[in-house]
Amino acid sequence: MSSESVTQEEIEEKLWSQYKKSKDPSIREWFIKQYAPLVRYVAGKLAVGLPQSVDFDDLVGYGVFGLIDAIEKFDPEKHVKFKTYAVTRIRGSIIDELRNADWVPRSVRQKSREIENAIVELEAKMGRAPTDKEIAEHLNLSEDDFNDVIQKISGTTVLSLDDVWYTGDDNDKVSIIDSIEAHPSQNPDHEVEREEMKRVILEALRELPEKEQKVLILYYYEDLTLKEIGKVLDVTESRVSQLHTKAITRLRAKLTSVKRGIV
Repeated sequence: MSSESVTQEEIEEKLWSQYKKSKDPSIREWFIKQYAPLVRYVAGKLAVGLPQSVDFDDLVGYGVFGLIDAIEKFDPEKHVKFKTYAVTRIRGSIIDELRNADWVPRSVRQKSREIENAIVELEAKMGRAPTDKEIAEHLNLSEDDFNDVIQKISGTTVLSLDDVWYTGDDNDKVSIIDSIEAHPSQNPDHEVEREEMKRVILEALRELPEKEQKVLILYYYEDLTLKEIGKVLDVTESRVSQLHTKAITRLRAKLTSVKRGIV
């Protein structure tokens, strides 16, 4: 680690200590400016696949509210890096505003639910993950029509990993992305539930078709863009978006089955 980065960490450590005692607005402003690029980064990741009608600057604005919330609630004593903590708050703030705007057409939302339910029913019946062809037949669609539907709902999956799947109390909501990223629980009483959800998610990831699994790993773990993933897998960006949607839909179906006690 360079002396410059150590100095930066020391500066932040002192500022956090001062801010927690004084709530000095000038210190808060310093943190906002320091982490503004992080807000734009998170907004950029979420903007992928959204309709053009969703303005990027609006996403950044929503994210700033999340950053301010993170600054107010961050506890340096928890030994969690602020960047890690802030990303979750920024993403959550943007997601909340997108949901409030309700920009997803009802027909698209309905199609997404139909596919998810089909996967749940087929998995319960067959004891394994169904193929695209089997899902299409279950829905009385050709494979081409099924892929067209997947393409239409691809813009909605940006929200999927942030869906809440377990709530212990008002302060302990667990989302798929929280489980994957394994953020420390604020409530030790719910650590068992978190670990179980994480286990189910990782198991579901392993059951995904190979390309879908790779897309999720490269996107959420390796932090690549869909365009970069396309180059790695030698497919178009549109195809990557489609694979991402299928993977998320399968994951959601698996968690729905768990919630219903089917598996």
